[in-house]
Amino acid sequence: MKWLCNFLKGTKPAESNRRRPRVMGGEQSTLWQHEPIRPKREEPPRPDNEELDRQLALSLAEDNKHPKERNHNKGENDEDLAKAMQDSLNMNPYMPHNPYAPSQALPRAQRVCGGCKHEVGHGHYLSCMGMYWHPQCFICSSCTHPIRETEFTLLGAEPYHKVCYKELHHPKCDVCLQFIATNRAGLIEYRAHPFWGQKYCPSHELDRTPRCCSCEKMEPRNTKYMSLGDGRSLCMECLDSAVMDTGECQPLYHSIRDYYEGMNMKLDQQIPMLLVERQALNEAMEGECKGPHHMPETRGLCLSEEQTVTSILRRPRIGGHRLLDMRTQPQKLTRRCEVTAILVLYGLPRLLTGSILAHELMHGWLRLKGYRNLSPEVEEGICQVMSYLWLEAEILPASTRYAHPSSSYASSSSSSSYRPPSSKKGGISHTEKKLGEFFMHQIANDTSAAYGDGFRTAYKAVNKYGLRQTLNHIRLTGGFPV
Repeated sequence: MKWLCNFLKGTKPAESNRRRPRVMGGEQSTLWQHEPIRPKREEPPRPDNEELDRQLALSLAEDNKHPKERNHNKGENDEDLAKAMQDSLNMNPYMPHNPYAPSQALPRAQRVCGGCKHEVGHGHYLSCMGMYWHPQCFICSSCTHPIRETEFTLLGAEPYHKVCYKELHHPKCDVCLQFIATNRAGLIEYRAHPFWGQKYCPSHELDRTPRCCSCEKMEPRNTKYMSLGDGRSLCMECLDSAVMDTGECQPLYHSIRDYYEGMNMKLDQQIPMLLVERQALNEAMEGECKGPHHMPETRGLCLSEEQTVTSILRRPRIGGHRLLDMRTQPQKLTRRCEVTAILVLYGLPRLLTGSILAHELMHGWLRLKGYRNLSPEVEEGICQVMSYLWLEAEILPASTRYAHPSSSYASSSSSSSYRPPSSKKGGISHTEKKLGEFFMHQIANDTSAAYGDGFRTAYKAVNKYGLRQTLNHIRLTGGFPV
């Protein structure tokens, strides 16, 4: 008794069941087609030909007609009969095309197993993929056990159990760790982070699954997060290098001022710097009559007005999943120059905190040096460049950094005198370096007009003309050199 096999069709005839992604929106949204189709059972060739029988019957009927009528139609009917007979010889309309079936039935002595390469003798056998198989030789490419089900999945020329194929190739959610379900159209749909490559079910964007406010990753279920008490959550990797109070941030702040001095952009005024909570930062932003343009999620602010701001005085201690005993202190900020103070959101990793400081210090430098009435694209763009270059100096080796095209700004400065400090002994860790690369990726791929387009235009100008010449051109024209 002959065994029958079913096939999983791909997106093209005789191809593998490959999945193809499609980008939707900002984050990648992917649709994969996964539709196993049962083929029909193989039909043996029919020995009779109905079309030929029909034409022969018509011919016999013509012989019984009136002689004159028969002679009149003889030529036309003979021509139709000849055409039908020729067509029936060239094509059998009852034979469906099956690219995997053997082209013709072979004698038993010529049937060779596609697995063991021995003759297929008496008994059960399979006929699929253009070959014959002993049942025990038709095995799964994953588990190597025989495929005895009536359906299997084919990837290229490799057969799989449907369960084995799903385990190997069906995407799993990185949050709930389950197979990503199909949507109503029968397609596998998921969200993918553009930098981390993390895949997760679309439902997790709506079910309050926590997302790290720093690296933006969603962690697997039951993973510990730290609640910062203001609606933000921080993953353990980002918490490891988080800057928690104003005093802890001072060494980082002074190192970035040294970075500016190494670029021949020394800040003579002593600008106060405070680490603040989210609410204090939002209140200070509302009290600012003028100043830079802000992102939807503000993390830093360059103040130009006198205000009283509550800063974080002492690092809170960790208790369970939240911070305890946070000590704050209100501080009256007096305006002594064009810049009153720089505020930065607390609880962010060192590299993110430093990139915010580098950005806000550039706002301060522009004001102190008399750069007035700049457009959002120009001011935010050049500030983002300084943030990006500082991150680059922190995470790239010195030899790579100085050979990089962005180092063309150093032609008129002594930037090589800057040596980035490390947050730990032994240099920057792999995790922190990866975080820095993510923050650089965020700056380079920002979609907003001021921060994104402004950065890309400014970075191009700095690469081409150097930082000093670009700043001189901004002072004279209010725009970037082309």
